Amino acid sequence: MHQIKTICVCGAGTMGSGIAQLCAASGYDTLLFDLNHDALVKSGQAITERWQGQVEKNKISQNDLHAYKNNLRFSSNINDCKADLVIEAIIERASAKVDLFQQLAAINPINTLFVSNTSSISINQIAAKLEDPFRFAGMHFFNPATLMQLVELVKADQTSEAMIKLLQTFVQSLGKTSVICKDSPGFIVNRVARPYYLESLRMLEQGTADLATIDQALEATGFKMGPFKLMDLIGIDINYSVSNIVWDALGKPIRLQPSPIQQQKIELQELGRKTEKGFYSYPKK
Repeated sequence: MHQIKTICVCGAGTMGSGIAQLCAASGYDTLLFDLNHDALVKSGQAITERWQGQVEKNKISQNDLHAYKNNLRFSSNINDCKADLVIEAIIERASAKVDLFQQLAAINPINTLFVSNTSSISINQIAAKLEDPFRFAGMHFFNPATLMQLVELVKADQTSEAMIKLLQTFVQSLGKTSVICKDSPGFIVNRVARPYYLESLRMLEQGTADLATIDQALEATGFKMGPFKLMDLIGIDINYSVSNIVWDALGKPIRLQPSPIQQQKIELQELGRKTEKGFYSYPKK
């Protein structure tokens, strides 16, 4: 294993775009891949707008902006996905992730490292389907990846210690803090955070208080975002999926049973900020 110099991020959604932006701004030669060309165009525009906003606020210079843009490339051709480190940030479905990693392994050398940004799918489950599981791990960023300081490094049973050390150094180079954990349902943060969301949803179901009041109360105690605002930011569909995965993996305890309120929101396609309506409404920009 060698020093990480080039990055490939797979998936141009909210998380993948944020991770690619972060890597490019940290000086890495970065490729953002997505099969959907329109998603790449949208992602590129959003990233440029965020960087331009930093220029206008005098947080970065025009020279910085030029350098960042030069560090970032886009492609819808999987054969371009060759790098020292490949970060997967696609749909939360194990079979799709396994299929992608198998394709990536076929076109990359043996020293390429592969990580998944999954927030809840078992790292061991994915690793079991890969030919070289020693070079695979979880690397879970939080939304928005450019601002949130924590990155969970999740070890599969066969992940090499050398890889974990390289990932720790890489995360530090991004200006982030890493924590290492073994593969377990929800890892650390999503496991601990389930009651934050689920108890708030139960209070709403029971009519204890309305959602704005619950958000206000929790923000007043020191939380940066109330649970309903946070679910809208994350995506209600993603949050609900994580709840189901953790609930199922832990034997379906009643205390962690997912909320029907979220299921109803998903059926209505009210997924949060990305659909302009979730628990709150968000005007078009």
